[in-house]
Amino acid sequence: METDIMNRYATQKSLSEAVDGGGLLVVAQWEAKPGEADKVAAILDRFLPEAQREGGVKLFLISRAKDNPAQFLFYELFRDEAAFKAHQDSAHFKTCIAGEALPLLAKRERTQYALL
Repeated sequence: METDIMNRYATQKSLSEAVDGGGLLVVAQWEAKPGEADKVAAILDRFLPEAQREGGVKLFLISRAKDNPAQFLFYELFRDEAAFKAHQDSAHFKTCIAGEALPLLAKRERTQYALL
């Protein structure tokens, strides 16, 4: 199943509007288990619009590596720590990510950054 998750933006704002006022940036890298990449992509395709609609989300992008389709990169900008916590507590995160996607992963790494 081919998806277009590489080209979606969290809002119709410009990038400069999204980063205005700072925020908490979370960068995550996933690698799906062998044979599970398309299932992960399908889950993310359902999850992404829900995450993008969250009030505390300033920018939410997911991309899939061109040279290794089992690898996914998340670039998530939240208004603050509370918005990130609300994201993790959301029903769509608990269902799609914790319940469906994480068991299909061989690797998951996340790093948090403060915008300068």
